[in-house]
Amino acid sequence: MLLYNVTVGIDKGVEYEWLFWTKTEHIPEVMNTKLFVDFKIYKVLHDQDDGNVSYCIQYFAENLEQVTTYFEKFAPAILEKLRQRFRDKHVAFMTLLEEVP
Repeated sequence: MLLYNVTVGIDKGVEYEWLFWTKTEHIPEVMNTKLFVDFKIYKVLHDQDDGNVSYCIQYFAENLEQVTTYFEKFAPAILEKLRQRFRDKHVAFMTLLEEVP
């Protein structure tokens, strides 16, 4: 099992707008690719005195081929929607992890 982890830092002023958009548009679009079998979303708990709040979205895939297909065919357009909608109000980084039996 592979975990594609996306951590997003979002300005507090647009946090609820971003969270609603993420839950109703972004995550469904990613899941509709049928390349991931499940997802989870978490709020990162830490001191948030910098005006930002962070969230972690985890997408689970069965194999590397599915993740590679997502990166090649779907990710650029999906991530561009995030950039356009929340320009200068977010920062994101992605990590790909492999489950260790």
